[in-house]
Amino acid sequence: MWLLYISSAWVAGVFSGSKAGFPFVAILFGFLPFLLIPFLPGSKKKLIIVGLCLLTFFGGTLRFSSSQSQIDEHSLCFYNDEGTVEIQGIVADKPDVRAKCCFLRLSASEINISGARKEVSGTTLMRVPRYPAYCYGDVLQVIGELKTPAPFDDFDYRSYLARQGIYSIIYYPEIEILDRGKGFKPLQWLYSIRENLCNSLARALPEPQGSLAQGILLGIRSNIPDSLNQAFSRTGTAHLLAISGLHLSIVIGMGLSLGILVFGRRHYIYIWLALLTTWLYALLSGMHPPVIRAAIMGSLFLMAEFLGRQRSAITALAFAAAVMVGIKPQILWSVSFQLSFLAMAGLISFFPYFQAWGRKGVTVIFGNKEAMVNTGNMVSDCFALTLAAIIPVWPLVACNFNVFSLVALPATFFSLPALPAIIVTAALVAFTGLFAPFVAQILGWLAWLFLSYLLLVVQSFDALPFSSLELNTFPRWQLWGYYIVLAVEMAVLNHRKQ
Repeated sequence: MWLLYISSAWVAGVFSGSKAGFPFVAILFGFLPFLLIPFLPGSKKKLIIVGLCLLTFFGGTLRFSSSQSQIDEHSLCFYNDEGTVEIQGIVADKPDVRAKCCFLRLSASEINISGARKEVSGTTLMRVPRYPAYCYGDVLQVIGELKTPAPFDDFDYRSYLARQGIYSIIYYPEIEILDRGKGFKPLQWLYSIRENLCNSLARALPEPQGSLAQGILLGIRSNIPDSLNQAFSRTGTAHLLAISGLHLSIVIGMGLSLGILVFGRRHYIYIWLALLTTWLYALLSGMHPPVIRAAIMGSLFLMAEFLGRQRSAITALAFAAAVMVGIKPQILWSVSFQLSFLAMAGLISFFPYFQAWGRKGVTVIFGNKEAMVNTGNMVSDCFALTLAAIIPVWPLVACNFNVFSLVALPATFFSLPALPAIIVTAALVAFTGLFAPFVAQILGWLAWLFLSYLLLVVQSFDALPFSSLELNTFPRWQLWGYYIVLAVEMAVLNHRKQ
């Protein structure tokens, strides 16, 4: 449990550091419990844990302070709103291709303003036409107006980009390609494979099944039609498009099964194969917050299997949060990060209770009829899984997206069984298409079947009258009140269980 306490203290420290400044000497308070050990020898273990928590808490506050950018003449954003500038830099991420434009993240190295050249650092987000196409690692010379992001439609666009380390934007600049292939070579290789897999799915599957498979398998959602994205949002099933724990669980299961089949259980090769497969898939799918969280938790699961130690899901979740927040403190305010962790926390905390209550009800209804009880338990477990994930996240969805789905529970219940089959068949189509396109098209019919079923479920529920409500506002105090009540209820349930 000590890892759970320390991880929670670190995250709490990062959050506190964003609200108030703490001097470096504050970390000395963490040593006070250790000084009390000679006087309270019976409480040695508790004092050590308290001391470690205090040290990590104040360390978290200092980590947030150190992550804040210091703006000076060597910072790119220092020259925002100064008119037309010339920038030289490298495309630092895979281009985000949309229907009518493309977004590039340019990591700047040099700026020319009023004839004076200076070395700078910082990233700018550029909106450019879809063509000509640009790639990760391209060295560009850009001429345009460097601007500070402005809010639009009550959306704080500036804060949203700042959490990603972006403080400047440029709209449709003049661009000259100076060089290509100057990015991190392993990352270029992974992006190339991801693009080839995406093209393989596009060749083997019709639309919109092809773009849906790209989103579910590879996390490439830019090709999914807006109308379909909105249907998933209104039915509360948008989380099925986000690569998360379920996707990684299937990948880990496939890696373990293949490793055991080929190498057996000797020397734990099957564990290392599953671990390698997990992180390769995480890299291929874009390393988004839900993917990183799931990959860390999956890695902890595999390491626990290797060491023969008891697994604690809530501890793994807290440790994953601490690692991600430590690497990038601003991710704590990312909506996808919050939704991912709340959904997983709901599954860990509520699913066992809902499952037990559901199975108890099935037994009362069907008695000793074994076949009926088994079928009823499967249905009950699916409902319990869906409900446990929805309860913690719906207020956050309503607060951030002003949409509340009235059909989220049944829509997710009927959609969820198709997801593992889609992941497996889409993966077969994507990888087979790299070597045998004709065989991939044959396999594509199987993937098409499961994808079409998912589309039918989502679009059918979306077509129902009053399937969702549009909310103008969702006050923050109601959001906090809901989660306080939820936490109290969870504490009561745990107390009764003990």
